[in-house]
Amino acid sequence: MASPEALHGRLQKDIDLKSSADQYYRMWRKESHKIPTATTQNIQAVALHEGDWHDHGAIKIWNYTVEGKSGTFKEKVEFDDANMTFTLHGIEGDVYDEYKVYRPICKVVPKSKGSVAKLALEYERVNEDTPIPNKYMDFFVSMTQDIDAHAYAAST
Repeated sequence: MASPEALHGRLQKDIDLKSSADQYYRMWRKESHKIPTATTQNIQAVALHEGDWHDHGAIKIWNYTVEGKSGTFKEKVEFDDANMTFTLHGIEGDVYDEYKVYRPICKVVPKSKGSVAKLALEYERVNEDTPIPNKYMDFFVSMTQDIDAHAYAAST
């Protein structure tokens, strides 16, 4: 049996963005209701469950598709405006069939041209047979690229 520490992990990936850090972060901070339009193959809908759309601590329910399979994810969002970072604290959803902890994090860093999205996915697997959530990191990368293209196109 795996030790509890062996079930915990963190995947990380940096994605170069065409949009500025402000443009990309604003999509999550002020325009998250537009995300299904920006990344239709990944996110089909988002609904506000509690709070106000763009407030720290708002709870949203996302309908998504990963590898052709539909799912839902309920999360409580945490914003760190000073560092342009958002964290989606998972509450419930289909990912919890395999993971005890599922926490996507994105920090957007300005560059002279464009920006970089520093993606992280913190997780805890239910057991040692549960796969590392690479498919969810691929999903996060795909979403990020789609949202970047949408934010960039809206600014030009």
